[in-house]
Amino acid sequence: MSQLNPHMLSGIRILDLSRALAGPTCTRLFAEMGADVIKVEMAPDGDRTRLVSKIRNERGLYFVQQNLNKRSIAIDFSRPGGLDLVRELVPHCDVVVENFKPGVMQAMGLAYDGLKTLREDIILCSISALGQSGPLSHKPGYDYIAQAYAGVTSMIGPRDDSPYIPLLGLGDVSTGVHAAFAIAASLLYRARTGRGQYLDIALLDCYYHAHEVNVHQFTASGGEIKPLRSGRHLSFLCPAGVFRASGGDVVLMGFLHHWADVCAAMGRPELITAPGWSTDAERMTHMDEVIALIEAWLQSFPDVDSAIAAFDAHDVPCAPVLTVEQTVSHPHFIARGTIRTIVDPVAGEFQIPGMPIKTSDFPANNNYVAPLLGEHNSEILREVLGKSSAEVETLRSAGIVFSKPY
Repeated sequence: MSQLNPHMLSGIRILDLSRALAGPTCTRLFAEMGADVIKVEMAPDGDRTRLVSKIRNERGLYFVQQNLNKRSIAIDFSRPGGLDLVRELVPHCDVVVENFKPGVMQAMGLAYDGLKTLREDIILCSISALGQSGPLSHKPGYDYIAQAYAGVTSMIGPRDDSPYIPLLGLGDVSTGVHAAFAIAASLLYRARTGRGQYLDIALLDCYYHAHEVNVHQFTASGGEIKPLRSGRHLSFLCPAGVFRASGGDVVLMGFLHHWADVCAAMGRPELITAPGWSTDAERMTHMDEVIALIEAWLQSFPDVDSAIAAFDAHDVPCAPVLTVEQTVSHPHFIARGTIRTIVDPVAGEFQIPGMPIKTSDFPANNNYVAPLLGEHNSEILREVLGKSSAEVETLRSAGIVFSKPY
C-alpha cells in the first residue's frame, strides 16, 4: 500500500465513489489520518467539482480542498469492463463510500447485498440528501434542499422577510463528519465481531439533529411555542445575538450566568438583580430595550476592538464579526493551523481551511496534495489488483481507465 504519511488509520483502505462535498469530506478525514483512500472518478470528467473555482491553470480548487491525500483512478463506467474493474477493487477495501441518488448503486449492481458477495465483512456507507428510505428518498438533493426540508432554513434570516441560506457547506460537512464517525464505529464493531455494516447517512437527519431547542419547545408546549427565525438575535435567550457597534458588529452571548458579567462590563451592576432584568425569561419580554441598552454602550467605543476588549476584561463571551479576508491573516488561525498553506502541483501555493482534528502523536496539517484525474491508475491497478503492465496498457487503450493532467 502506498503510504507516504503513516498516521492513526494507516492500513485502512477506502473505496471512495463519492463526489461533491459530503462524501469527499468524510473520506478526506480518513485520508488525512492515514487511510488509503482510492477515489474512483467517472471518466472523462471525474468529480464535477474539478470544474469549480478554476482560478489557476485549469485546476479546480474546490476539488483540491476536499480531496487531499487521496489516490485517483478514473474509470469509464459506460464501457464494458468498467464496472467490473470497480468490483475487482471491492475485496481489497475495508469500506465503500458513495453519495449517488438512492437506487443508483442498485442499478450498477453495487448495492450492499452485491458488495457482500465480493467481501463478506464490507462496510458500505451511503450518503444522500434525504435518506435511503421514506417517501422523499427518491428525490435528488443537495445541502440546501435537505436544509429546507429539515426546518433549518426557516430559522435563518429576518422574521418579516424570506429566509436566508448560509454561504458555506454546513450540512454537507456535518454529514461527512457524521458519516466518518459511523464508519469508524463500524470498523471497531467489525474488529470485535467480524461483521460488516450498511450505513444510511442523510443530510436531512444530520440537519435535523442540529436543532437545539426548536423541536422540543414546539412538541412539549403542545404547539404553543412555534419556533421561527428572529433575525439577529436568539429567540429563547437574552441577550444573545449580533449587536451593532462602532464600525462593525459584535456577537454577544450574555445569557444565564453571563448576564452578571455583561452588567459589570457596562458598569451597570444594579441590572443584575433588577426586577424584569434578572432572568432570561424576563429579559425576553422586553428584548428591544435590552438590545438598545447594549448597542448604545457598544457605540460609545471608537471601534469594535475597543468594545471587545472591555467585554474580555470581564470574561463575557463575545467576538467581532470577522470577514473571510480578516480570518486568513488572524494570528490565532495561523497559530492553530485553522488555516493552512498548501502547495498544489498545478495551482501552486494558496490557503485553505486546516484539518480540525488535532492529535497528540501526529501533526494536523501535513504536506498533502490532491490527485490529478486518474493520476494513480497504473499504481492502483498494479499494486492493489496485481495487474501487469500489459494489462494496464490494455485497459488504458480500451478507454476503460482515463487520465488528465489537472
